[in-house]
Amino acid sequence: MASISSLGVGSGLDLNGLLDQLQEAEQQKLVPIQQQQAEQETKISAYGQLQSALSEVQSSASDLNDPELFNSVTSNVEGDGVEAAATPDAPPGRYNVDVERMATASSIATQGVDQEAILNAGAEASLDVALNNDGTPTNITVDADSTLGDVRDAINESDAGVSASIVFDGNQHRLALASKETGQQAAIDTVAFNGLDGLALDDATKIEGQDAKLNVNGIEINSASNQVEDAIQGTTLSLTDTGETTVTVARDEESIRGAITGFVDSYNDMKSTTADLTSFSSEDGETQAGDLLGDSTTRMAESRLRSTMTESVGEDGLQTLEDAGISMNVDGELEIDDEQLDESLSTQPGAVQTLFAGTDESAGIAGRVEEELDTMLGANGMVEGAVTGAENQMDRLDERYSSMEDSIASTVDRYRTQFQELDSMVSEMNQTSDYLTQQLSGM
Repeated sequence: MASISSLGVGSGLDLNGLLDQLQEAEQQKLVPIQQQQAEQETKISAYGQLQSALSEVQSSASDLNDPELFNSVTSNVEGDGVEAAATPDAPPGRYNVDVERMATASSIATQGVDQEAILNAGAEASLDVALNNDGTPTNITVDADSTLGDVRDAINESDAGVSASIVFDGNQHRLALASKETGQQAAIDTVAFNGLDGLALDDATKIEGQDAKLNVNGIEINSASNQVEDAIQGTTLSLTDTGETTVTVARDEESIRGAITGFVDSYNDMKSTTADLTSFSSEDGETQAGDLLGDSTTRMAESRLRSTMTESVGEDGLQTLEDAGISMNVDGELEIDDEQLDESLSTQPGAVQTLFAGTDESAGIAGRVEEELDTMLGANGMVEGAVTGAENQMDRLDERYSSMEDSIASTVDRYRTQFQELDSMVSEMNQTSDYLTQQLSGM
């Protein structure tokens, strides 16, 4: 049987058009799978939204479950002479700080010399520097043939407790020494030059190092540094100028309130997300359903979290969120009574901490929520299990789609082969018919 390279050439039939129609009909077998794939992709995306919303609640619960949050303090300064930084160990209080004198470093300079002059030609030299703290001098070696700059470098490379620089006074250059630390004990006591020609101290340039002197609530305090750490327990005072300043250390209620508000907001955002994902409405004959309508995982996660939020904590003090001014409305969202919450923070700070962060023996509400969400969102949790199940179903649909595509391609190939055979057969029959017609016409 002759082979036809293009369908319909031999028979004159529109076999290509017919084959296209058959292929389109076969492709319809993919439509149900595509619809299921789209639904599954939507479901996976919706689970991602649920995971994200629950993770935000988990993060805010973790912040609120930190005992250090409730120990945080803030320091307020009235005045310009002092800056204050309080730690959680600082007891609340008001302190009057009067800075009479700032701590200073000592310094001294040499008499002027030529900066390029060799101070110890052909011989090694040295200098001794002693501070007030122990009076024991530090010996610094100076290489032979050194200039003023070389002496400066030798001092700066040593561990003598002083730094050196070169100052030009308008006529000559001087070697200036300054103690690295402030205070009387770190001040320069003596400097001796050994074998350095022309170097001699100018006593008129000497500045004595002194301790800071301040008064805190009537108590006289001396400090070698302008960073005073022991004058107020748990609070570092940074002296910037002389004068009177008032430092107030108080509990950082704003940070605590902010953490509580963040916790409430994250829960309400989660509630709004699940409401959208499980919504159902029918208007003007059109039905709209959320992507996770009827989903048991979403329903169970929300139910367990709501139950945890409304549990009682302990037997004394503030036992529920409602006791602290946080109630759940008919829609399941949390609402804050600002006045009641502020009163609880002000009058029962310990009870507020126990309510949210718990004690060493038992967890508070924030701790319980965090633990519950750790379980839900963990590798073996129900939310992760639902996501994994949806992803596995998507993989199976992809395999079905690929298998169906192969089946359709095989069917279309079979049709094409059959049409080619039909085309050849009709072509041969037409040729035979033409031949017989010619023969009969000649008889």
